[in-house]
Amino acid sequence: MLPEYPHKTKIINSKEYLFDELRKKWIISTPEEIVRQNCWKFLHHEKNYPISLMAIEKQFEVNNQRKRFDIVVFDKKGNPNLLVECKAPEITISNETMHQVLTYQHYFKAKKLILTNGKNTYCIDINLESKKATYLDQIPFY
Repeated sequence: MLPEYPHKTKIINSKEYLFDELRKKWIISTPEEIVRQNCWKFLHHEKNYPISLMAIEKQFEVNNQRKRFDIVVFDKKGNPNLLVECKAPEITISNETMHQVLTYQHYFKAKKLILTNGKNTYCIDINLESKKATYLDQIPFY
């Protein structure tokens, strides 16, 4: 379970927005966005992942289809180290979610995957050479 972090919010035209410190802009507050915000803050504050190596909600292309990842953390050489897929708390982490993140993994070749809905979080270590995946008991420190 991810901890809850405080978010700076405001109401615009009867809709709640939260300020994303990574993207440096106001984002409509949705359940998935709150999970995404809590996740990157957890990675940074609890696991020491540097903000300077994080990217959040950026578009990329797989098989001529535009996709958007939730969070990628790069290593100091600029290679994807950690790929995170966030879902709203009411969405179950399922085979479909796993398929989605593995499709992204094929593109990014990150060493670790995280799937979370805020309530349930799974971390998978990927050995790129042997192509083996191992579930980890906890998210490792940076």
